[in-house]
Amino acid sequence: MSLHLYDSHSRSTRAFEPLVPGQVGIYLCGPTVQSEPHVGHLRSALVYDQLRLWLTAKGLQVTLVRNVTDIDDKVLANAVLRGQQWWALAYQMEQEFNSAYRTLQIAPPTYEPRATASIPEMLALIERLIAGGYAYQATDGSADVYFAASKWANYGELTNQKIDDMAEAADADPSSAIGKGKRDSRDFTLWKAAKPGEPESATWQTRFGAGRPGWHIECSAMSTKYLGSAFDIHGGGLDLRFPHHENELAQSRAAGDAFANFWLHNGLVNVNGQKMSKSLGNSIYAADLLAAGEPLAIRYWLGSAHYRSVLDYNDGVIEEAKAALERIGGFLERGYRLLAGSADSPQHVIGQELAGVYGNLPAEFIDAMDDDLNIPMALAALYEAVRAGNSALDSKEFAAAGVHILAVRSMLAVLGIDPLAPEWAEQGANPAEHQALDSLIQALIAERNEARANKDFARADAIRNQLTQAGIALSDSTASTHWSVNG
Repeated sequence: MSLHLYDSHSRSTRAFEPLVPGQVGIYLCGPTVQSEPHVGHLRSALVYDQLRLWLTAKGLQVTLVRNVTDIDDKVLANAVLRGQQWWALAYQMEQEFNSAYRTLQIAPPTYEPRATASIPEMLALIERLIAGGYAYQATDGSADVYFAASKWANYGELTNQKIDDMAEAADADPSSAIGKGKRDSRDFTLWKAAKPGEPESATWQTRFGAGRPGWHIECSAMSTKYLGSAFDIHGGGLDLRFPHHENELAQSRAAGDAFANFWLHNGLVNVNGQKMSKSLGNSIYAADLLAAGEPLAIRYWLGSAHYRSVLDYNDGVIEEAKAALERIGGFLERGYRLLAGSADSPQHVIGQELAGVYGNLPAEFIDAMDDDLNIPMALAALYEAVRAGNSALDSKEFAAAGVHILAVRSMLAVLGIDPLAPEWAEQGANPAEHQALDSLIQALIAERNEARANKDFARADAIRNQLTQAGIALSDSTASTHWSVNG
């Protein structure tokens, strides 16, 4: 099957065809850099990293734009609370987000524009909306500019709502409520008048007066600036569908832009079955999650569920991810060791372009990824290849084992979770911990070998059983014994 993606706009799974053959443009709503990143931010960024990897593996050239909202009410408010300049807080938080992304090997976007660098494009878009009759300056003479929601007949199309059923726009200030500047309570802000006490550095002079952009206009302007008036995919978290994405779509279409052909929304992260929120005090921050030093296992867990489903965090998820990776890594270590120097030993995947490994992928894996990025089914294909590869090694069918090793490495490369890849090896397990484990196991292997030499087979078998129960597999050769995590 060809790639199919679930489009939130049409509420259906549609065949994906790039607007420009061979090229894909993706706009992803990046963070509002008001505070430290949490696990939900990491999941969203990883989902679109997975999409990008799959499109690249299929031979497409991907341009991914992920913005940074560095000017916003919350940025200004949090800067005051922390005693910082707003721009200093925004830059500090931006660096924390990027550090977390790098740790998880989430590739940087092609372009990462800051909202403050696209003010002229936002103002030009606002002028187009005013000229078309879809926006107006506040009737109270302030610098506020609003989108006239009721003027756009399709307002509500993304979230399947009727305007008469919608609540007031959440971004309205009391000083700009209906009767004091707004014509309709559901109209939303395109440009915000500067408020008393706000720093001058957070305002721009316009013909409307001093102010700064509204949240929604920022993304409409930045996406079309870098991807054109029509592009392939707009992505973001499910929590952004309304009002942010709904308002983006309305103002962009009203201004004459075709805008996004597909809308993708990733599910949110729960903690022990509850929605993660500041009010519940159950937020899992990236720094705390990554402090355990298990970035590969964290990436595996974050990307293990279907992207549209809710992902639940509990104390056991990272250990489960580690166990799954150890099973995969154990198979690869065993396979490369047994096939070392053999004509059946597979070529290394590392260093090849993703499109170059596509031909090694099992049909089941391709079908799963083409089915709206069905990662759980793709992982099932990966585990089946590990199982079949171990079986081939057991039977000394080394040619078949080499094929399975190549398939596994290729699938891992596409998912960005290959434990043998250099980027993970550099930040892998603590060497001291590995050395300590190896010393303990080698001592037991030596004791077992001595028992075998003395024909104390009961003791030798007991040691082997002890290691097997601990998840350690032994492989005996004529000259030595090797251990690996049981696959």
